[in-house]
Amino acid sequence: MPPLQIGVYEENRLIKSFISKDKTSEALPSLFEKILEDYDVKSIIYAKGPGSFMAIKIAYIFLKSISIVKNIPLLGADSFIFNQNNPIKALGNLHFIKENGIIRTQKIKSNKESSLKLPQFLDKKIFSLDSKPLYILPAV
Repeated sequence: MPPLQIGVYEENRLIKSFISKDKTSEALPSLFEKILEDYDVKSIIYAKGPGSFMAIKIAYIFLKSISIVKNIPLLGADSFIFNQNNPIKALGNLHFIKENGIIRTQKIKSNKESSLKLPQFLDKKIFSLDSKPLYILPAV
């Protein structure tokens, strides 16, 4: 399971990062308690998928709740922004890929997972107020 990463940005530049290998449901509350205590949060930006269905769902519900309670805008972008448009593991040999702006699944035999990374600089133009999660795979 890839680690949860949270970045704090000032004038679009990464000034602090937090990394946790705990489950998303356990890491988010403790990390955000510290972030909201130490920083004046103006907006929340997250990778809305594709990726782990449960991690995306938990992150969205948690971040949307903070957004509503604290009146902070929640912005989202697809996960490919954070991994230089490399395939993202889905299930088995299936990976999510993005070609010509379309996200789909494709069988890839490589075990190499492309990890997401916090950018040093944020281009806020690539993020949208449409923060609903991208659930690409149908329910089984």
